[in-house]
Amino acid sequence: MRTTATRLERSRRHWDRHARSYDRQMGRIERRFFGDTRRWLCRYAEGGVLEVAIGTGLNLDHYPPGIRLTGVDLSRGMLDQARRRAENSGRAVDLSVGDAQRLAFPDASFDTVVCTFSLCAVPDVGAAFSEMDRVLKPGGLLLLADHVVSTSRPVRVVQRLLELVTVPLAGEYFRRRPVELVRAAGFELQRHERFKLGLVERVVARKPTR
Repeated sequence: MRTTATRLERSRRHWDRHARSYDRQMGRIERRFFGDTRRWLCRYAEGGVLEVAIGTGLNLDHYPPGIRLTGVDLSRGMLDQARRRAENSGRAVDLSVGDAQRLAFPDASFDTVVCTFSLCAVPDVGAAFSEMDRVLKPGGLLLLADHVVSTSRPVRVVQRLLELVTVPLAGEYFRRRPVELVRAAGFELQRHERFKLGLVERVVARKPTR
């Protein structure tokens, strides 16, 4: 059985290999399935913002002015692309290598935590959510978007079959649903949308102040 560390290293190598082609591959998927999700979600960010699994920085152009942005990603190759995008756009961002399951920040460090289309590929999604919760200030905003388990039974069958290939190959899951963790932790769902046969879900949630 593969350990979490082994799966993490496999994931790191996978994303390093795909860093240069990621934007092109993701562009086709986004146009067909995700629509305006990045713009819709990131506009709610406020204050000090941590983007977990920032990838190549596809969200950078969608954040409002005045935020203080920090981004972490497992892959150095993806971060190299994000740095180039930040330089070209003039967006100030502090980028570093980081594991979503073990964030190197103190408790209650950020006003907003963002993660888009990435929890599907984290080995331990529960650990990643717990870490995002930990570094988010009481009353802070959690902004999540991902492809999730479908509301359509035939599509769920296809997703299960896809996972037979994508999980061993790239550690990518199609039947997760992070909003269940958000609800269980007592967050207040302020905005919540699910579309494309339930395949895409986006969430704006506020952490309890208590």
